[in-house]
Amino acid sequence: MMDFIKSIAIAATGMHAQAGRMRIISENIANSDSTAQVRGGDPYRRRIVSFRTHLDRELGANVVALGQIATDRSDFRVKHEPDNPIADTRGDVKYPNVNPLVEMTDFRDAQRSYEANLNVITATRRMLQRTLDILKS
Repeated sequence: MMDFIKSIAIAATGMHAQAGRMRIISENIANSDSTAQVRGGDPYRRRIVSFRTHLDRELGANVVALGQIATDRSDFRVKHEPDNPIADTRGDVKYPNVNPLVEMTDFRDAQRSYEANLNVITATRRMLQRTLDILKS
């Protein structure tokens, strides 16, 4: 019985980590066309999620968690828009270093991982229910 609960708890930590990853990816997508607040300033920088594992002493197992969230230091996209009010002195406007296609691919990967953990929980619940039904009869 305890192994069933441990499986569910481990899968739940995976779901929680992937939900955090999807939140950060959503923020990246939402800000993909934003610009700086001031003339010549820097726009939104893409954020990158990492994961970490740690020993959950209560479960007696390694579990995953959202790790450090770093900023992507790659170059901004630059467009020549001299009529834009936030253009720099050369007429260039910086846009975030976010590629929506990459973000959607990452989002789909996170969604699949989330669903895989959900399937573990669903299958474990079914096994637990069947075990209880056997014990009742």
